[in-house]
Amino acid sequence: MGSPDAYNAPKEWAWQFVFPSESLSPDRQTGVIQRHHMSPRTIQKAVKAAVRRAGIAKPATCHTLRHSFATHLLANGYDIRTVQELLGHRSVRTTMIYTHVLNRGGRGVQSPADALDL
Repeated sequence: MGSPDAYNAPKEWAWQFVFPSESLSPDRQTGVIQRHHMSPRTIQKAVKAAVRRAGIAKPATCHTLRHSFATHLLANGYDIRTVQELLGHRSVRTTMIYTHVLNRGGRGVQSPADALDL
C-alpha cells in the first residue's frame, strides 16, 4: 500500500472516508477547509429513510446492521475473539450476546469430515 505520507494519502484507499460528507468544512484544529466524514446522525437518517422506503415493518437501525454483521460472522464460523475485535468490544462477554440468536447448542460445531460432503 505504500507509506502513509502526505503526498500519497489522497491516492490511497486506506486514507479515504467510506462515507464522505457532501460539503467542505474547516478542520477544528488547523482551520483548513476540507472534506470530512458524514456525521453519524446523517447516516442514521439515511438508514431510517431507506427502511421506510423499502416498506420494512420491523424497526431497523444502524445498530441492526451491526448486529446482523456480527451474527452472520459467528454463523459462518468466525471465532468469537475475531468478532469481538471487529466490533470493538472490550469484553468478550459483550460479544457473546450475539451467540444467543444462533441457538444451535452442540450442533453448532461441524466436523471437517462433514464439510467434505462425501
